[in-house]
Amino acid sequence: MPKKMEVFDPAMCCSTGICGPSVDPSLVRFAADLDWLQKKGVEVRRYNLSQEPAAFAENQLVRDKLATDSTTCLPLILVDGVEKSTATYPSRRQLAAMTGVDYDPATDEPPAGQDTGAPLSSLPLAGGGDKCC
Repeated sequence: MPKKMEVFDPAMCCSTGICGPSVDPSLVRFAADLDWLQKKGVEVRRYNLSQEPAAFAENQLVRDKLATDSTTCLPLILVDGVEKSTATYPSRRQLAAMTGVDYDPATDEPPAGQDTGAPLSSLPLAGGGDKCC
């Protein structure tokens, strides 16, 4: 049965944070890693606090975590409704472990310093949108 990953991102200017004049490379890497997970059969849903606050309010686990830790727990990552990671964007290897996806560093990891192979326009956006800001 395919896994479902939900990523609850902190407030960002756009759904992935990979727009504007100063893009954080870790967000580009993470977006590419989520794209890789989707290609491996994992259902990925991403929510941005500034654009989809209702998703945060509707999830009891997320509400409780925010009540205790405030937004310092974000990004918060759930797999099949279970908390797997807080306050950091995990590596591709860690995402594979969380979801039970096979991972081979020789074939599943882009070479250091190389492009992820996924054009920014193809990377998953929060809310299933098709455009960044």
